[in-house]
Amino acid sequence: MESRNRNGNHLPKGARIVFGIFMILVYLGMGTLFLMGYFKEILPEMIGNIVGVLLAIYGLWRGYRLFKGMN
Repeated sequence: MESRNRNGNHLPKGARIVFGIFMILVYLGMGTLFLMGYFKEILPEMIGNIVGVLLAIYGLWRGYRLFKGMN
């Protein structure tokens, strides 16, 4: 018998929650930076806006999943 958790996660629950919160902040922060035009020298404005919206939506989705305990 293996000593792994049933869902295959190797980290304790507290570490998964902390890592999840950190990643949510990264996604939302990067989305905000793209939407504010921080990378306008690198990307066209439309592409930056699309990436920013997608990152923000994914950050909110991760937050919802973390809140509901689906991670």
